[in-house]
Amino acid sequence: MDKAEFVVQPGQEGRLDAYLSGCQGKMSRSFIQKLIKNQMVFVNGKWEKGSYKVCAGDMIQMAIPEAQEPEIQAEPMDLDIIYEDSYILLVNKPKGMVVHPAAGHYSGTLVNGLMEHCKDSLSGINGIMRPGIVHRIDMDTTGVLIVCKNDLSHNSIAEQLKEHSITRKYYAIVHGVIKEDEGTVDAPIGRHPIDRKKMSVNYKNGKEAITHYKVLRRFEKFTFIECQLETGRTHQIRVHMASIHHPLLGDSVYGPSRCPYSYLQGQTLHAGVLGIIHPASGQYMEFTAPLPEYFQELLEKLK
Repeated sequence: MDKAEFVVQPGQEGRLDAYLSGCQGKMSRSFIQKLIKNQMVFVNGKWEKGSYKVCAGDMIQMAIPEAQEPEIQAEPMDLDIIYEDSYILLVNKPKGMVVHPAAGHYSGTLVNGLMEHCKDSLSGINGIMRPGIVHRIDMDTTGVLIVCKNDLSHNSIAEQLKEHSITRKYYAIVHGVIKEDEGTVDAPIGRHPIDRKKMSVNYKNGKEAITHYKVLRRFEKFTFIECQLETGRTHQIRVHMASIHHPLLGDSVYGPSRCPYSYLQGQTLHAGVLGIIHPASGQYMEFTAPLPEYFQELLEKLK
């Protein structure tokens, strides 16, 4: 059982549950409310409800139970492996596959398949829920993803991600006809101020996010584009393109709730190119994943 203490500062007054949610970014408000209900949070030595209004100078003590992580099972899968050596593995992730286990998805994830394929040869820096995973792509985004097979390679790739030196090119179909041939969206991304499950352009609390886009083909109502990332924020391309009024086709979270092609499963977004400096050799290597069949068929229809 971990313990945390907070002293409310001037300007931080408000509901107890809201205050703690702001202090503990990794905990949901509902989880904090559960801790309060179970009398694991005290204000000035007394138990208070979540609606209690904290004041400047209040001392808050919170007991945090240790996370109970389920045991993740290895599962045989037909992984589309682009490249593999003793340091790294590049895989072409299909649509609908979750990268790593989380609530509601403890089986059928890429990690389950990697554990079967790689056995014990996966980096452990991100813990037992994310072995080998140094970055991720959304469930309905397809394409090339790098997996680290030891901690040396994990640290190397993580540093390249931090320095924005990795080449990452994505292909997308967006609503509307983009007039300019290319452009850049430079706008910070953070949690949506109201809907905490979404991200948004957030100039107050967001982190730097830069997306370069280039038009590959224009259609009557849509545009096929290539996006190159300088940064790798959650939902970056989806948020940035929606912010300039060109949301991704099929993206019901950041775009229209009704998709003109009802059979689509989520956003039309494909991680096509990934370029890195190899952790051991120091050589630049670039990997590609072809557009998935559904994406190619859609481009033909749009013609």
